[in-house]
Amino acid sequence: MVRDQLQGKQIEAFLPTITRWSRWKDRKKKIDWPLFPGYCFARFDPADVLPILKCTGVVNIVGFEGKPSPIPEYEVESVRLLVGSELQYDPCPLIREGMMVQVTHGPLRGVVGRLMRKDAPRARLVLSVDLIGQAVSVEVDAADVKPY
Repeated sequence: MVRDQLQGKQIEAFLPTITRWSRWKDRKKKIDWPLFPGYCFARFDPADVLPILKCTGVVNIVGFEGKPSPIPEYEVESVRLLVGSELQYDPCPLIREGMMVQVTHGPLRGVVGRLMRKDAPRARLVLSVDLIGQAVSVEVDAADVKPY
């Protein structure tokens, strides 16, 4: 909806999508879902943000100290090339070693710990009891953790 409104205002917009199966009671259908839910890329004059903010569905523009921050062109172009290719891709949370994460699937669902190592497809998670200065580590599927 946001992409279509931006394009209707002659603003260059890019909404990367991923095709997923969607299920209803009586059928399945392939649907294009946003690759980064809640985000649509647009090229515009940072001094003229009102047309963007007036679009239904736009909550804010990514930025710092109230000013829009441009996303490097090579990052947007890299996503555009990937989406336009025939390669299989999946969204994944941006998590780094040392971050606090929460397990989202499997027998440890809901567990919070510090990500110590991420070697796809596995991740080493440390669960600590800080008050007594003790910890335990476990390996989990890297796809099953998200930032906490």
